[in-house]
Amino acid sequence: MSEQAGKNNTLEENQKTTGNQDGQDKAPPTTKEARDLVVMVEAGVRDPKSIVARWIIVLLCLAWSIFQLSIAHDPINSHIARIWHLAFAIGLTFLVYPAYKQHSTPFWVSLTQKIIPSFASKSIRKTIPVYDWIFAALGMASALYLWWDFDNLIFRQGMPNQTDIVMGFILIVLLLEAARRALGPALSILAAIFLAYNFIGPYLPEILRHRGIPLDFMISDMYLTTTGIFGVPLGVSVSFVFLFVLFGALLDRAGGGKYFIDVAFSALGTFRGGPAKAAVLASGMTGMISGSSIANTVTTGTFTIPLMKKVGFPGHKAGAVEVAASTNGQIMPPIMGAAAFIMAEIIGIPYLDVVRAALFPALIAYLALLYVVHLESLKMGIKPLPRKELPKFWKTVLRGCHFIIPLAILIIYLVVLRRSPVASALHAIQGLMVIMLVQRPIIAFLSLGYHRKAGTLDPDLDLKRYIGGAFVDGLRDLWDGLIMGARNMISVGIATATAGIIVGVVSITGLVGRFVNIIDVLSMGNMALMLVLTAMTSLILGMGMPTTANYIIMATLTAPVILHLGADMGIIFPIIAIHLFVFYFGILADVTPPVGLASYAGAAIARSDPIKTGVQAFYYSLRTVILPFIFLFNTELLMIAGVTAAGGVIWLDDPVRLAWIFFSGLIAMFAFASALQGWLVIKCRWYERLFLLLACATAFRPGAFEVYLPFDRLGMQILGVCMFFAVYIFQKIKVRRFQKFMASRAQEKGE
Repeated sequence: MSEQAGKNNTLEENQKTTGNQDGQDKAPPTTKEARDLVVMVEAGVRDPKSIVARWIIVLLCLAWSIFQLSIAHDPINSHIARIWHLAFAIGLTFLVYPAYKQHSTPFWVSLTQKIIPSFASKSIRKTIPVYDWIFAALGMASALYLWWDFDNLIFRQGMPNQTDIVMGFILIVLLLEAARRALGPALSILAAIFLAYNFIGPYLPEILRHRGIPLDFMISDMYLTTTGIFGVPLGVSVSFVFLFVLFGALLDRAGGGKYFIDVAFSALGTFRGGPAKAAVLASGMTGMISGSSIANTVTTGTFTIPLMKKVGFPGHKAGAVEVAASTNGQIMPPIMGAAAFIMAEIIGIPYLDVVRAALFPALIAYLALLYVVHLESLKMGIKPLPRKELPKFWKTVLRGCHFIIPLAILIIYLVVLRRSPVASALHAIQGLMVIMLVQRPIIAFLSLGYHRKAGTLDPDLDLKRYIGGAFVDGLRDLWDGLIMGARNMISVGIATATAGIIVGVVSITGLVGRFVNIIDVLSMGNMALMLVLTAMTSLILGMGMPTTANYIIMATLTAPVILHLGADMGIIFPIIAIHLFVFYFGILADVTPPVGLASYAGAAIARSDPIKTGVQAFYYSLRTVILPFIFLFNTELLMIAGVTAAGGVIWLDDPVRLAWIFFSGLIAMFAFASALQGWLVIKCRWYERLFLLLACATAFRPGAFEVYLPFDRLGMQILGVCMFFAVYIFQKIKVRRFQKFMASRAQEKGE
């Protein structure tokens, strides 16, 4: 057992012994330090000393998780469920996220401390100040007021009384502050600007002007209806997102995240650039369940980045590989950073159709990143890790194969039995809970058998107590998973509620029509320029903003722009393609400097410059930049054959055709990556890079060249694939000729 445990811990040992390749003396962060980084960004930084405060937070988290599981099993009124969901989120935000950073105390806090020394705490991480208890209570009360007076509110809908207005005003103000604490200033500032737009509309230029919205009407619409704060985004967070985030937290607590990392390293570690390839594979597997680029970066990067540096990757490139791979986890079904559920709800299509459309682009993006890593390894002459430093593949796979069971339950219920995402996630969570409770006792029982057979069993060992202790450890894992799932959901709940403010303002003021006119004027009727402007808008608005909130805003503002202006130009895009387009660029904001949060997390682990890491990560992510432009015009990549007159989608069902579309798309992306990296078999000359770009365009956009060449769409795709392999064979021949030449020279010198 000890020998096996030693092999299983190989990755941790490598992490501890890895030196810093950037010339710095600092050691890579430990797993605990890296997890603390996730906690600070996503789950709140406070860990209060007070037992009472700590237990209040724990019990609120536990109550939230149990509430969500109970309404998934036995649904209640959706509006009431949203009220309780937001009450938990806003209350916990003020308890776990401090108002300011440790090193920057605002003036009002300093002044209050002088007047009332006990009012504000000196240690914002270890003590919850009095004002945060007040804000938490007010936030929960203002949300739960709707539940308490729900029947009367229905009767006086549209005619709010003074109490309604006051409670609504309190909730809106506290929600903006909660968003600032949990998500940074970007979203709260943007929501405040949109709220201001309600009132300053009459004084704006004609293209943005509207009549103005009275304060009571605005608060009523934002607070009392389901078109504002308690709108569709928060509803999706209640119904779907919480269960999948909880599933990811439980699986990680059970050891599933570590298992996926070990499997990736044991499978790919012995290949050239193995740690980097393992980082891509591990991030892809964990990204399917985590849906968070930052958590994914830190969870896998703790192990992968030090090993990448050990085999020769510079710090900024090691961090960039992990960031690019982890960010792509949000485009990987089934969770897609929670956007898959929101997208299905906004568009009004089945969730499985969103997953179907997103599958090929996600797989192509990940396989292309593996290819990019391979090219980087060739360029830098990086060698693989020795097999003895890695866990054995089959032992690693078998050691944690029980973690595949809940994933299999999820997929079977979703895809085979066609059950709803809620029912599928609930059954998967139930199966995972059983595994968490029994895995430790089973491991303890097997270890007893091993020691008994080896003759090393302690005769004084109390077997019942030993097995019982293992069961208690399983209960503790389950307890911690329920708490962490709720803490991970705080930022998502706040983000969806705050984004609901923006959606509500857009709905009240009719801003979409004005935004369409602005983009139409700026693009001057040019489709390509219109798409570039839309993409840039998504990138800029997404900086410092969570992907979920960014997608909601883009789906409200920019997706209708593409739809309307495309129709005006005679092009009917499938609505799912438009929403995936804006979603992809919202994700890239996590990478893009100067605000890319995932890049900062990767740079912190790699001990490298965050801007340099972010620029390199964006360079690696350029393959993801071109994909939305491609599948918007080549919808076959989304498994879509066409659009009906009524706006419906015609899906591709021919498996042979689908296999060819995926293969040709993958080769086209390989051609793009080689042209970008300037490397295939050997370094590419400028004309080879241009030829590879032409091959990429021919395979990806065959319709653009049909007019100039006597080939149909399939023939153009075949031509593009052949062009890529022609360059590959040409370089192979050059390498062999060079090797023969060098061998003959060596032979001549020997003679």
